Amino acid sequence: MNLTDQFCHFFDAEAFKETDRPGFHRSVITGENLQLCFWRIEGGAQGSFMHKHDDHEQLGIVARGKLDFRIGDKETEERVTIGANQVYLAPRGIWHGDSNFIGDDELGECWILDVFSPPRDDLRNG
Repeated sequence: MNLTDQFCHFFDAEAFKETDRPGFHRSVITGENLQLCFWRIEGGAQGSFMHKHDDHEQLGIVARGKLDFRIGDKETEERVTIGANQVYLAPRGIWHGDSNFIGDDELGECWILDVFSPPRDDLRNG
């Protein structure tokens, strides 16, 4: 296998960029119709507000730790907690966020793989 192949991507801690939110690091891979945003979030990090994507569908997979958040109507107070190997779907126009990120026992981090379709322009450069 050619490890320099432009179509092969491997986990590398150096590939994660810090964001403007303390404790949030991400690595983004963008295709023509799909985009993967791999988040490494420190447990207890703040910075997720209620929001929606009018032009993008979002599918999230928790790979490590837990995500405690709200999803549905903007005014919903109901919270959902999902853990490793669980998935959420935020179709276009569905409110989600107000998240608490719960780190795992090994690294103290919450890892989330977010898939967007179509790709978000604001994430194209990582």
